[in-house]
Amino acid sequence: MVKIGNIEIGEFPLLLAPMEDITDPPFRKICKNFGVDMMFTEFISSEGLIRDALKSTRKLKIVEEERPMGIQIFGHDIDSMKKAAALAEAAKPDIIDINFGCPVRKVVNKGAGAALLKDIPKMIEMTREIVKSTSLPVTVKTRLGWDEKSKVIVDIAERLQDTGIQAITIHGRTRAQVYSGKADWTLIGEVKKNPRIKIPVFGNGDIDGPVRALEVKEKYGVDGIMIGRASIGNPWIFQQIKEFLNNGILLPAPDIFERIRICKKHLLMSVEMKGGKTGILEMRKHYSGYFKGIRNFKSFKIALLQATSLIETEDILNNIEQTYKNLGN
Repeated sequence: MVKIGNIEIGEFPLLLAPMEDITDPPFRKICKNFGVDMMFTEFISSEGLIRDALKSTRKLKIVEEERPMGIQIFGHDIDSMKKAAALAEAAKPDIIDINFGCPVRKVVNKGAGAALLKDIPKMIEMTREIVKSTSLPVTVKTRLGWDEKSKVIVDIAERLQDTGIQAITIHGRTRAQVYSGKADWTLIGEVKKNPRIKIPVFGNGDIDGPVRALEVKEKYGVDGIMIGRASIGNPWIFQQIKEFLNNGILLPAPDIFERIRICKKHLLMSVEMKGGKTGILEMRKHYSGYFKGIRNFKSFKIALLQATSLIETEDILNNIEQTYKNLGN
């Protein structure tokens, strides 16, 4: 049983990666129903929390059904990160996670996220101070290094463990790669095989289905995997991976009607939580995933992306359902 501190999260846990405007409560609820073992909030700016910015503070909300649940924070200033950790702890998550991996320019240019990979002493000091400031288990998500010339994750992982963190998640790319090229799991495996590493090591990057999940489990020995982009509009991936790892069964992809059913459920929760305008806009990021691989779908996708109200979107989804029923699919 894998533990983060005293929190049990499964034999080979599947983690949902924190993603801006994606891993909100509606999507988390759906993923939980399909078997994810641990989830995180969207990543939250330390400065936003301290300023009591609405966009940041609303991300703190956690419901009991989501547990075990982590709040992920990012920032460039150590004191601000300590204050943000305290505010996050007050929201009663199970874990505080530090983002040292976000490659997005607007985050990196502020000296946060993956930018800390260029200042390892500051990364270590920030982590140590946050660990000291909270009674909750602290975990870290990071990358292999800043670029090809500085893949220092094996050394960093040891130093981070020495600060008192309880687990580490490693994305198999450098910051310079952002999301291009293939994720390299070799160094993730080296971290796991390092006899000095006693904390759980989770791998992240290019897990697109059950076969790849089994491959990295067996080849690199990680304690679990974190899935990000492949889950967008595709919550079934967690169920499919678990069924394959536990029973050797490759579940078929959901048919069009199951996709519509879950998409409608997701849509209603999104609108209920965020209001019509924001709920509709943020759902647009999920449609490509929900309807990936469905033939003759282009015109429907365009209509969904152009819809501006709940009624209009539901009408389009109902039309899609009826069309494919008529086609016998």
